[in-house]
Amino acid sequence: MPGLSILIPVYNRDVRELVQTLQAQVAEWPGAVEIICLDDGSEQAFRTLNQTLASLPEVQYEELPRNIGRAAIRNRLAARAQHPWLLLLDNNVRLPQEGFLARYAAALDQAPVLVGGTAYERYAPTQLPYVLRWKYGSSREARPLASRQQAAYEHFNLKNVLLRADVLRQTPLDERLTGYGHEDTRFGWDLRTAGIPVLHLDNPVLHSFLESAEAFLNKTSEGVRNLAWLYHQDGLGAETRLLRTALLLRRWRLSKAARKLLEAREPRMRRNLLSPMPNLRQLDLLKLYWLLTELARLNGRG
Repeated sequence: MPGLSILIPVYNRDVRELVQTLQAQVAEWPGAVEIICLDDGSEQAFRTLNQTLASLPEVQYEELPRNIGRAAIRNRLAARAQHPWLLLLDNNVRLPQEGFLARYAAALDQAPVLVGGTAYERYAPTQLPYVLRWKYGSSREARPLASRQQAAYEHFNLKNVLLRADVLRQTPLDERLTGYGHEDTRFGWDLRTAGIPVLHLDNPVLHSFLESAEAFLNKTSEGVRNLAWLYHQDGLGAETRLLRTALLLRRWRLSKAARKLLEAREPRMRRNLLSPMPNLRQLDLLKLYWLLTELARLNGRG
């Protein structure tokens, strides 16, 4: 029966509960299972907590001397895997107590790439700093199964994906993307180009650790810079709504005017996004401002 390598990149997160939940479900998988955790330069406090994982059966835990980034760490994990199926999980998720591995095992013959999806808590957090991340995740990431399958390669997310090992080794993540964001989007584009089938399943993980609004905005800004870079370097991403809007403005010779207008509104947009009732339309406009600015910089237009 096919073996499974569960790959968890670790960065400033206590993953002991996640690993223990996985171990409790190992019997649901019809073959051998290994769990590999690589720490990507976490703070010492988190490394101390997670070092106990090394003593668990069928668990490998190692620490890298420096942070190598979200794409490179997953490629490194895949290189260490011993089994033909890889389960990629982010370190900020919680799993159902039972049936998670079984649902994936039941779908092995349906496609070489299986995407389980992401869920968020039903109600908004009571702490103000986390409202924006919850609202964005609930509205934009936790999409219904039919909607995900209809756009199987778009908004591809590696938070919870089962795939054949040969797929990731033949189509590795782009390690030129060292900051946060769009390494998984790029992977989805590469899968589509290679004609590799992707099937979405109803087998979600719960995104259980929310960043503060400030941290989320910083990460989102990094992601926008990566998107601009991918377009500038490789001509990718023109079909995304954000980049499509920026390119239309440029074609109509309105990008500079739009950038100036959005720059003047940036403080007001930030205030809204840090408030108890953030409007995601304001986030879209802020991302457009960041993208127009970065495209201008990459094109030497200041």
